[in-house]
Amino acid sequence: MTLQIEQLHHSFGKKKILSNISFTIENGEFVSILGPSGSGKSTLFHLIGGILKPEQGKIRLNDWDITNENGHLSYMPQNPSLFPWRTVLQNAMLGSELAGKADETKAIELLQKANLGEMIHAYPNQLSGGMKQRVAFVRALLSPQSLICLDEPFSALDSFTKKEMQQWLLKTWEAYDKSILFITHDIEEALFLSDHVILLSINPATVKASIKVPFKRPRDEQLYLSEEFLQWKRKIVEALKE
Repeated sequence: MTLQIEQLHHSFGKKKILSNISFTIENGEFVSILGPSGSGKSTLFHLIGGILKPEQGKIRLNDWDITNENGHLSYMPQNPSLFPWRTVLQNAMLGSELAGKADETKAIELLQKANLGEMIHAYPNQLSGGMKQRVAFVRALLSPQSLICLDEPFSALDSFTKKEMQQWLLKTWEAYDKSILFITHDIEEALFLSDHVILLSINPATVKASIKVPFKRPRDEQLYLSEEFLQWKRKIVEALKE
């Protein structure tokens, strides 16, 4: 799976939001879009997902033009968006059900790996914030699409739960053949998770830089304390200031 974003432009009324956005996600890559609030990150997601049609530019998946088409990716928003009347298992299977590819055995297996095996018949109001996010990500993994878009999924979590969820996300993702496009405004999060980081400017958003992250996988929390990690964090801070 290769996703190509080619010279996207988009405005709301007279306000220019995105200007000449281009980048590529290769098969199996974890790519983060990093930029300040209001830089058009969510608008970019809506364009890639086919919810919005760009004024100019193309979106290609494996060289097929999918501009303004939906159904080509699975999406996990900031809010887990679990249906309160469905159990954990039923929520996790929703995307695969809609695609006609529901597999209860695989869903239970993934939920067990997410330490939710004892909660499969529970309802969302019985879950913590981190548990809800794990259910939402399992739902995305079970969907048939090869690209998962995650829109700041950990922004509402406390710092301890956030670090735990980042570790869990990497461990789970590395076991499956999926590509991830991840939106964040957290520099440390982008560096820790990603293979590439795309830096966006603001007013309107342009691609300021595409940074290849040098850290080997698997990664653990000790990486946050390394001098190399801090050096790369400084580089990104300076690039965003320019």
